[in-house]
Amino acid sequence: NKMILLLGLLCSIWGKPDLCLGEPVESISYFLIKRDIKQVVMDTKNLYAVTTNATTETLHQLLHNLTPIQNRTLKGFDYVLLPFVKNDTLISCGVTDHKLCSFCEILDLNNISKILHSEHVQVGPQRRGNGSVSFLVDVKKDSAETETYILTAIQNHRDKTEENRCATDLNTINLYSTGLTGEIFSWSDQGSNKTGLQTEADVEFVDGFQINSTVYLFSNVASGAKANKVRLIWLQAETNKAQTLKSLRGATLSTSDGGEGSRLLASSVIPGGQPLLWSGVFSLDGGQINTHLLLFDISPDSSKRTYRDPDFYSSVDKPDNPSEPGILKPKKVLFKKKYMSSVLVVRQDSWMVFFIGTTNGVLIKLAVDKNNVPACPEELYRASRSQKELPKTHLDPVDRKYVYLQSKDQIIHIPVSKCNVYKNVKDCCTAQDPYCVWCYSERRCTFKDDCKGTEWLSIPDESHQEVVSHRSVNDNTGKVKVVVQVHLTVTQKLQSKFSCQITTTFGQLCRPNGPQPQYPQCTCILADALTTTGQ
Repeated sequence: NKMILLLGLLCSIWGKPDLCLGEPVESISYFLIKRDIKQVVMDTKNLYAVTTNATTETLHQLLHNLTPIQNRTLKGFDYVLLPFVKNDTLISCGVTDHKLCSFCEILDLNNISKILHSEHVQVGPQRRGNGSVSFLVDVKKDSAETETYILTAIQNHRDKTEENRCATDLNTINLYSTGLTGEIFSWSDQGSNKTGLQTEADVEFVDGFQINSTVYLFSNVASGAKANKVRLIWLQAETNKAQTLKSLRGATLSTSDGGEGSRLLASSVIPGGQPLLWSGVFSLDGGQINTHLLLFDISPDSSKRTYRDPDFYSSVDKPDNPSEPGILKPKKVLFKKKYMSSVLVVRQDSWMVFFIGTTNGVLIKLAVDKNNVPACPEELYRASRSQKELPKTHLDPVDRKYVYLQSKDQIIHIPVSKCNVYKNVKDCCTAQDPYCVWCYSERRCTFKDDCKGTEWLSIPDESHQEVVSHRSVNDNTGKVKVVVQVHLTVTQKLQSKFSCQITTTFGQLCRPNGPQPQYPQCTCILADALTTTGQ
């Protein structure tokens, strides 16, 4: 049969890729310490880590290659650690067993042993836990002036026993001055009014960040006897603290099955592009076993309707007749796997690349194309038995070809890809790795910016299981055409060199005067001998 013969010939050109195979990459460097690592933050020069034992916490300053520079013992237990790059300072706040209960220090960003300012003030939470977040927010006061504040979103428990040890009038969500203008750590607005948002519910914050003028906060909220719900609130960072907090709008995130009681475990915004996309690791059963990675459009609510959130409010008492938050449904269920605990997303050309950590110590890389179609997941790293949990993954802010993994007592610096293990063009392209290109001038698989020439080829903008596909067409003259298409991204210079050669061991397959190849496809018009004999 001639079609079976053609299928065999074309598949021999380039078979299906060997997906999901290969060993995890080896770690490049690591920082190992016999203490628990509680926090890791970084700027463009240094990495900062807070470690703890039973009695003390230590702040470490390291280079990006994890070479230690210096460390210092903290006054107590540190919960807020923020590099303030434009002020060249590091903000460190926490609690102590001292009767004054709390502390904040402003440190030199390049020399953490140098204290620029210190005072006893409550900024972050009063108890240990992972349910609070803090980050810097730029509030545009007018067309010429922008003020930077510290936003803290503090885990709220209806049981206030532990908090009552240290009297405080903090709200659940607060904004503090950074001292560029005005008083350091003040949370009063113009005049003497203290501003903030509060709640009566049990709230565990998972993530928060600012994109342009909009602040995004994600939390798990349990109110009364109701099942847990995942909440997103938006704030418009404009004019002053009070106006920023009053701009509150909110939504509830629905999981793929629409069931109640799911929890958000981890979060990552997807940089670049409109609409604004975000991914979250959700537990469908409330634990850490049955986990899904979901993709959402989190573009802020731009409606002008009056809105009173049912869970967060700036008034003294909970408002009567609150609004019903809108429901955001996922655009896509990207991945289903047990024990997912962290996620980091980066853009690589038109692709989204997800780095997913698990509680059993595996780092998974998942490439997703512009149509939200995932390629095959790849195991990038597997921890030793003593390093089972990977609660955080951070992108190297300078060399974006590396990520940092944070485990219990170790920070690991590993490459985002293993391009160098692919020894030929077929393996390089069928790996479905957006970071890798086949460098034509150097005859090797490498990162795109490591290819010194201008001629390279890589995977296309869309996820394909085959690098080469084909289809047969019967035209109106009775001729049979076989169209072979290459699914690759190729530089303009290489496109001009594109050619096809289809040969067999039993004679002429294609007519000699057929159409000329033109990237990305070539056409073979079957020779008369094949079409008439039915081979």
